[in-house]
Amino acid sequence: MLNNFYKELFAPILSLFTSLSTLVCCALPALLVTVGLGTTLISIVSIFPWIVVLSKYKLYVFILAGFMLALSCYMAWRRNNASCPTNPAEAKICLKLRSTNSVILTFSFVVYITGFFFAFLADLIFY
Repeated sequence: MLNNFYKELFAPILSLFTSLSTLVCCALPALLVTVGLGTTLISIVSIFPWIVVLSKYKLYVFILAGFMLALSCYMAWRRNNASCPTNPAEAKICLKLRSTNSVILTFSFVVYITGFFFAFLADLIFY
């Protein structure tokens, strides 16, 4: 059951991390500059120079994050259509994993949409 636990949570957590990379690459710099904290952004970029690389390849970051999110949603959909074990303890864990996966995937989707807005749409709307 423990092996199944890790398999069930691997894809949603990976999609969460790839979605968070969209926030780091695009939403965080846009937010800091909008609020007037450009010098803070410069300090962050000097400490973490890989943010510039993420921003430079933002299209690929979004494609990878979208692919991981779609794959995670497909795997969750497939698992939700499967039955849980008949053992009451394992069935309880199965239902808990399904709800945890749903929360993680929903949060990942919100983060992805937020990053997409700041990366591609905010510039068109506000400038």
